[in-house]
Amino acid sequence: QENKELFGLVIGGYGLFGVIYSVVLRLTSRQKVERIVEVITADKLPEAFEQRIQADFLYGDFQFSTNEKSDDFLYRGVFSCYRPVDSNTPLVKDQKELSEKQWNDLYYLSHADKVQAFRQYSTYYLSTTGQIYASDTHQLSIYLDDYHHELDHRLGTGEQASEIITEIYVPRPDLPDFLAEVREDFRANNVNMVYGTIRLIVQDTDCFLAWAKKSWACIIFNIDTVHTPEGLEHSANAFRRLIDMAIKRGGSYYLTYHTFARRSQIETCYPQFAEFLHLKQLYDPQERFQSDWYRFYRKMFATNDASAYSMDPLVWKMENSK
Repeated sequence: QENKELFGLVIGGYGLFGVIYSVVLRLTSRQKVERIVEVITADKLPEAFEQRIQADFLYGDFQFSTNEKSDDFLYRGVFSCYRPVDSNTPLVKDQKELSEKQWNDLYYLSHADKVQAFRQYSTYYLSTTGQIYASDTHQLSIYLDDYHHELDHRLGTGEQASEIITEIYVPRPDLPDFLAEVREDFRANNVNMVYGTIRLIVQDTDCFLAWAKKSWACIIFNIDTVHTPEGLEHSANAFRRLIDMAIKRGGSYYLTYHTFARRSQIETCYPQFAEFLHLKQLYDPQERFQSDWYRFYRKMFATNDASAYSMDPLVWKMENSK
């Protein structure tokens, strides 16, 4: 209730409005959940999500095929959801889970043999339906640090690459139509997407610069990007086209994964962004709290060019990480 404007800026201001040193959290009870898995198609997904919600499932996502040469591309996927079960339901000690080697092999196949990657991934997930998990740990998994360095050697392309992520938000009923347009675009422009998933997000009414402005469908794209100016520009163009597709449907995108969006796209998706920068100067005139991200957009919005964008920060990071 106090300092409502500043509160909204601090909790959604990407670290630019101060340091939060003390927090009181409202927790929820730890419970046991059962994983239910099926393979479905994207045209059935909005209804499938709604049915799971009505059946009191707590979590769920859809991980789709990335094989652009198949009819399954951005259409057929693994729909995994979790529903609460009785607290006395036992947790089995040695449940099925992917090992570090299996994850490495899947990452390799996602680049080298996408048919086999989806076959192995979907087969594994279907085999885990009915397994019981604790609600506070069921989303944990192995993290392969610097996996792409080894992957580049294994692929033998002689190129250094990595995945760049973005999140696109569209109204839930528009999801199948959006995916159909992306499917056509990625094929026409040879976009190499190696992983993608869909989940639902709920409207955020507290943050000043809220990314979840409505209760949308969230589509996550990971695009394989070669570390050259041409490779970077190719991925940047793909991300800008995705944002345009979202805008056409009244949607948006996540602001901080990359700096490829045109200023006009930022102003459409985040019309309060210029005010956000103004309030930054008001509350922190000495700019004690800064970041590369902030300095990048401060410079962009100092111009009057609505088409402005830049890749300089990412190029610099790539050049200095070799």
